Amino acid sequence: MATLAERIKAWGKELRFQAVGISGTDLSSAEAGLTDWLAQGFHGGMDYMAKHGLKRARPDELLPGTLSVISVRLDYRSAHARDGWEVLADGSRAYISRYALGRDYHKVLRNRLERLAQRIRAEVGEFGYRVFTDSAPVLEVELAKRARLGWRGKHTLLLNREHGSWFFLGEIFTDLPLPADTPEADHCGSCRRCLEICPTQAIVAPYRLDARRCISYLTIEHKGSIPLELRPLIGNRIYGCDDCQLVCPWNRFAQISQESDFAVRHGLDDVRLIELFAWDETTFQSRMAGSPIYRIGYEQWLRNIAVALGNAQTDAKVIESLSARAQHSSELVREHIHWALEQQRKHEKGLE
Repeated sequence: MATLAERIKAWGKELRFQAVGISGTDLSSAEAGLTDWLAQGFHGGMDYMAKHGLKRARPDELLPGTLSVISVRLDYRSAHARDGWEVLADGSRAYISRYALGRDYHKVLRNRLERLAQRIRAEVGEFGYRVFTDSAPVLEVELAKRARLGWRGKHTLLLNREHGSWFFLGEIFTDLPLPADTPEADHCGSCRRCLEICPTQAIVAPYRLDARRCISYLTIEHKGSIPLELRPLIGNRIYGCDDCQLVCPWNRFAQISQESDFAVRHGLDDVRLIELFAWDETTFQSRMAGSPIYRIGYEQWLRNIAVALGNAQTDAKVIESLSARAQHSSELVREHIHWALEQQRKHEKGLE
């Protein structure tokens, strides 16, 4: 099994994963933290998080017979994306989380993990396994940490000394009794930059995230009205938020992805809010096809952009853009547009 484990890691590298590691299935030490996080309601409206409960920390319950978990890391940082800080500094531009600038990673990662599983099958014959890419209740950061792919940062994301945090994670649960790797130590030290930079102070303590305040949750997972007190803090972030990653010192070492699927599409790294707000639903569906953004839907897309336009500097074109959709058929969209117009009027009067 030790020899097989080394071969699996080599095959993973051949499939262009940046790293492959192996862990066991005993995550009992993570159960108390998960239970408390759910009890605090930090999962917000993500009911599926509570629905599966401790199954997330028990791989052998999720897939009976699981003895080992193979975790992989795949870099996504694009070489040609405009600097994130520059986009955030220009309130007329739309900030989209860097992971979503290209094609949806789920299919890319899943297909490659399946190819790795087939390579294992060719070596050992039939065996039990299941591939995961954010597709089930999996504690992927905890598993990746135990597989020596990095350590959990204070922002709760996985960090690696040579790759920062600009990467995706995926797993293969298997009934093969593979030897587990030794976890890496924490290298965050006394740094608190991610906690201090968070626009909504969603990182309530080191390694502790209140999703209800997180901009990524609010713009992607949250389906209803965005809380009034949080709207001004969202700025021009219309899909996700990367501030905690942008400020992290370890991302100085992040590698450029060689995956063409993760290259910037449709100029989404540097585009004006007004331009995106003018898209009709057909345009949204056409241009966002194959993108992770597609899954939030057109209504939520307009909601998010309306908030960003409300936060933008006062501009006649911004007001004109918002007014043109003020009678939108969606009550959710109308509410956020009316709020944005009111914000623009306050900006004009110098009240904010």
